[in-house]
Amino acid sequence: MTEPKNRKGALAAHLTEPEKTVASGTATFVVGPYPARKARVREEGGANLRDPQARLDEAVGLARAIDLDVVEAFIVTLDDVRPSTYLGKGKVEELTGAIKASDIGLVVMDCALSPVQQRNLERAWGCKVIDRTGLILEIFGRRARTREGALQVELAHLAYQKSRLVRSWTHLERQRGGFGFLGGPGETQIEADRRIIQERMTRIERDLEQVKRTRSLHRASRRRVPYPVIALVGYTNAGKSTLFNRLTTASVMAEDMLFATLDPTARAITLPHGEKAILSDTVGFISDLPTMLVAAFRATLEDVVEADVLLHVRDVSHEDTEAQAADVETILRELGIDETRQRSLIEVWNKADLLDEAGRERLAALAVRKGEGPQPVLVSAQTGYGIDALLAEIEARIAAGRPVYRVILAPTEGATLNWLYEEAEILRREEGEDGHIALTIRLSPDKEARLTRRCPGARRVAA
Repeated sequence: MTEPKNRKGALAAHLTEPEKTVASGTATFVVGPYPARKARVREEGGANLRDPQARLDEAVGLARAIDLDVVEAFIVTLDDVRPSTYLGKGKVEELTGAIKASDIGLVVMDCALSPVQQRNLERAWGCKVIDRTGLILEIFGRRARTREGALQVELAHLAYQKSRLVRSWTHLERQRGGFGFLGGPGETQIEADRRIIQERMTRIERDLEQVKRTRSLHRASRRRVPYPVIALVGYTNAGKSTLFNRLTTASVMAEDMLFATLDPTARAITLPHGEKAILSDTVGFISDLPTMLVAAFRATLEDVVEADVLLHVRDVSHEDTEAQAADVETILRELGIDETRQRSLIEVWNKADLLDEAGRERLAALAVRKGEGPQPVLVSAQTGYGIDALLAEIEARIAAGRPVYRVILAPTEGATLNWLYEEAEILRREEGEDGHIALTIRLSPDKEARLTRRCPGARRVAA
């Protein structure tokens, strides 16, 4: 009776302790098997056709994010996907020679492989193969710092692994060593392992429900304060954390690395007229983000759904910035944020410091000419360029529709003056010779009743 328990414990330990150091320095090929242009037009309708080289560069960046030694990267143009190996037979054989000549230990395929395709490629190439979903899961496993983040990542790992039990389990037979959840060719105990995984997934889902309830209580307490919530969203490595640090003077990890931020962080900021707000940093989005990860991180992204203002941070120095923006908008729609919320969304065109003067002027002019609706704000989170304009735009967006009052206070009403500075935005202050103070203030509608009780003579004026 003790052996199954020990085996179960060993499997659980294997699943909950990702191998962090084995991958470091592994000689790696990155293969980008992308459809030919005609096939892309046929599949995607000609909209937002991502540049293959930009896609490959992103895949290389993902591989380097877990310290893999990328020896070479290839673009493979596909007319059709082969059910058995994804690539054509000739290309598989061609890469076999290159892999053996360079003593490659891992091949990253920038696509979604079926378990059968992954197994057949490993057999053909004699090394480990990992697809885009597996690679992103590995990165998320490295970046999670909080208990919530670790649980979400583990749940996504388990969902991915459960679908691949047809291939192998690393704890069963390790003929080639280990790398995360990829390994040797064991084919026994599949049903027992599937049951163990399902039991673990059920426990994690229960734990995450508790986390979700705790987060809901935190949000409820913030609403009682209440402070408006501003959420940062955007493509990974767009500069969200650097902007977060600039606006809050915090020290959240911000590096030139894909998925540097995984766990959500929230801090208070002060807007130009003195009002407090909560700024929330979130996980970066990416094209072809695995569905299981979107589902796993839905609790974390509830701050985005309920935010008063969304800052969509874009890296305008990136050649594929338009396609990246389209990917972010797609995920926002999946989260239930559609065109009806556009009035609360501000596009932040970041990394202006990486553009020359002509480039900045061109983008500034483009922002002014940009269709109907709110204009984007060009900033550099690194240098502080445009930050004042961004704060003013955030404040204007929060203030839209809020009532404005004119209040006159006697010199003896210091307590009321203090309350107004804490609870309202002071738009204008005038002091008379007799010591009276005239204030023009703006405040949230839920505070109007308290204002009129404290200041019966307050009168509403045009904004």
